[in-house]
Amino acid sequence: MPDRTPRHLPRWSELQPLLGARKPIRNPVDRRLARAHTIADLRDIARRRSPRSVFDYVDGAAESEVGIGRARDAYRRIEFSPRVLRDVTRVDTSRTILGKRAALPLILAPTGFTKMMQHEAEPAVFRAAADADVPYALSTMGTTGIEELAAVVPNGRRWFQLYLWKDRAASMELVDRALDSGYDTLLVTVDTPVAGARLRDVRNGLTIPPQLTFSTLADMSRHPSWWFNLLTTGPLEFASFNSFDGTVAELIAKMFDPSATLDDLASIRAAWPHRLVVKGIQSTDDAKAVVDHGADAIVVSNHGGRQLDRAPTPLELLPSVVEAVGGRAEVFVDTGIMHGGDLVAAVGLGATAGVVGRAYLYGLMAGGERGVARALDILHTETTRTLQLLGVTSIDDVGPEHVRLRT
Repeated sequence: MPDRTPRHLPRWSELQPLLGARKPIRNPVDRRLARAHTIADLRDIARRRSPRSVFDYVDGAAESEVGIGRARDAYRRIEFSPRVLRDVTRVDTSRTILGKRAALPLILAPTGFTKMMQHEAEPAVFRAAADADVPYALSTMGTTGIEELAAVVPNGRRWFQLYLWKDRAASMELVDRALDSGYDTLLVTVDTPVAGARLRDVRNGLTIPPQLTFSTLADMSRHPSWWFNLLTTGPLEFASFNSFDGTVAELIAKMFDPSATLDDLASIRAAWPHRLVVKGIQSTDDAKAVVDHGADAIVVSNHGGRQLDRAPTPLELLPSVVEAVGGRAEVFVDTGIMHGGDLVAAVGLGATAGVVGRAYLYGLMAGGERGVARALDILHTETTRTLQLLGVTSIDDVGPEHVRLRT
């Protein structure tokens, strides 16, 4: 049958609303961040703007990278059980973490060599974390000093992460400096007796600081702004110890102590009067042991898949660790969190909070402090929306009745 629909040429007044013209964003950083709607979008921007060796250091994991793949797959296997006909006009995403309320069930993880990712480094992360009202942990391997970071945002909630060095006196000196600088929590990482085999770094020839080889000189032409910022903002060096020239694996072999035991944890507990967190727990027996030795909280973690490949998947292990600890300590979880719904899932399976590293580093690499703030805003928006669609008005009310892991 013929089309008998009446037709006419549209007037400009009819076309104008359809054009959707937006006010142009003049600032290039704001413009590219406005295109980021997920952490994956920030990752894509970070990949384009960073040298390959730097991006791979953040993005990669150990050996065949099976562990990080399993961790992310675990969050993909989450199934939510929503309730309907609930008033979710307003929801509360805040959570008490070690006695203090945070705006999200979220802790920003300690990451080493942060200035290598982006020249604004740890101060940019800490300012964004303080604005978002979540804790941030400064790494022993950080490129900003303990005292320097404390001066950035005096009222921000700052933790200090400690590796056990062969030089115990030097390690304890860092603990004293953190105590004197007002850090309220000490986070001890215990899963690095030796370096994991991070093969992306090996194949890229990554050194600290980056060496000017033929490949890096060629890379300058593709990422001139990254190199300009690195070379014009002071040397890339570790803030907590003398400069080092070599690969990451060589640094860990030189500094870290494979002979550390629970007795060392007891010594740290005796020296630190505030909250103590132990990161790197991968079994229920170890969880109970470190709590017996004074830990106020533990992090179920396989180091982002960067140490022992094919280690236990933290989200899968989480419920049994929570049960083993029995309320004697708070339980956090890391590795694989890339969405606000992942934070909700972790809480539903028993975690007090999730710990993220890559997610905010992608933001840092994409746009400095504003990029980290964008990452945190994305996670907050996703967490809020997930709660509303679950029919839950507070993150504190999420439980196993709302979340399960599909097998």
